Amino acid sequence: MNTARSIAENALRRDSSRLLSGIGLPLSRREALRRCVFGTAGLLLADGWGIHALADTPRAKAKTVIQIWMWGGPSHLDTFDPKPDAGYDYCGPLNKAIATNVDGIQIGELLPLLAKQADKYSILRGMTHGNNGHETASYLVQTGRPSGGRDVYPSVGAVTSLLKGYNSGYTGLIPPYVVLSEAQGRFSEAGFLGQRYKPFATGGDPAQTRFVVEGVVSPGISDERQKSRRDLLTKLNTLGAAMKGDASLKALYQSEEQAYDMILGSEGKVFDLSQENSDLRDRYGRNTFGQSCLMARRLVEKGVPYITINYKGWDTHKQHFEIMRRKLPEMDKGLSMLLADLSQRGLLDSTIIWWGGEFGRTPRVQWEAPWNGGRGHHGKVFSSLVAGGGFKGGHVVGASDAKGDEVKERPIYPPDLIASMYELLGIDPNAKLPHPQGLDIRAVPTVGDGVKAAGRLKEIM
Repeated sequence: MNTARSIAENALRRDSSRLLSGIGLPLSRREALRRCVFGTAGLLLADGWGIHALADTPRAKAKTVIQIWMWGGPSHLDTFDPKPDAGYDYCGPLNKAIATNVDGIQIGELLPLLAKQADKYSILRGMTHGNNGHETASYLVQTGRPSGGRDVYPSVGAVTSLLKGYNSGYTGLIPPYVVLSEAQGRFSEAGFLGQRYKPFATGGDPAQTRFVVEGVVSPGISDERQKSRRDLLTKLNTLGAAMKGDASLKALYQSEEQAYDMILGSEGKVFDLSQENSDLRDRYGRNTFGQSCLMARRLVEKGVPYITINYKGWDTHKQHFEIMRRKLPEMDKGLSMLLADLSQRGLLDSTIIWWGGEFGRTPRVQWEAPWNGGRGHHGKVFSSLVAGGGFKGGHVVGASDAKGDEVKERPIYPPDLIASMYELLGIDPNAKLPHPQGLDIRAVPTVGDGVKAAGRLKEIM
């Protein structure tokens, strides 16, 4: 995929030589520009697809989703569904639950900051799908559909990019679907929607002194040097100067301007975390996850419709409790600060936060070798968290049994959660998606499509 820099520095040379040979600007060149990460905002589909939103419905409150993807699957017993009475074989050394600021709701002992924010989020303790494979469970949670069959379906992020991005009036230069900072890699997020709806993975690490964003920031090259390069390129472009008013070059120069605006202008400055107050950065946590949460807030302020924080490190087959003592305080600090910061800025009401992974971890600790105190994959029941964007805070939906092994009440299947988020975003869950063969595919599958569903989360909407 082309980067902003390659658009600015390479496209001009290529198209100038084509003009000299009399070829001109072919359609494939313009199509290539449309597919670039930072190209012109011409990503429109025919109205005949029946794509529509529910912008005027009472439930359409959200503008953005921040998905905190717990890559590997977090333990529900150690986070938002503690079972202190289940015994050592289930709790291990983390055998306490702590009260929150909402009466009757307790969470894991290593999440004291989130305990003070429980009025801002709701816990979904009845999440279930029964799938224990990383790839297949990730696909199921993020598309609402089981794997297999002839089609690869798009993720929630890709569908949101389609229906709340360029096709719905989004005009920002930052792509409408951004992943911080590493691509998820479990499946093709765009599915049959195609490459233009894949997420832009920033690369880099926002916790570093300079966040080196792919195609926007080059390591070791200052803004001043980048400006000098542009000035030199402009001076060398004698053909462009001679044909400045030529209509055939309009799209090219527009893309060049947008590319450089991402590199040197105000749009690209969103990735410069040095603009933030140092104390605020400390409160988020000076680590990759904490600074990703801060970066996500800045992207919300820019109006980006869908942001994923790919938070790795939760596949804890071994050394589970040692990892929890390191990772959970980090998560507690970053997520609690994100909730507080969005709320203080008046952004939480229009921003959905969706925390969760592909499944939970086995409630019974695997003390035996080779695991020696780990937790395996567990898709029978697990927890997710939602906040903002029209979701009520301070509630628990669903319950697991006494040991966290199975759903006790109110199962929540992936299509239930996805349809609920779409409704709050103003996306019709029954919207027809543009399938390349013209098949009748809807944004959210129903029981008629062979999936399990128990209904949208009306309790907290």
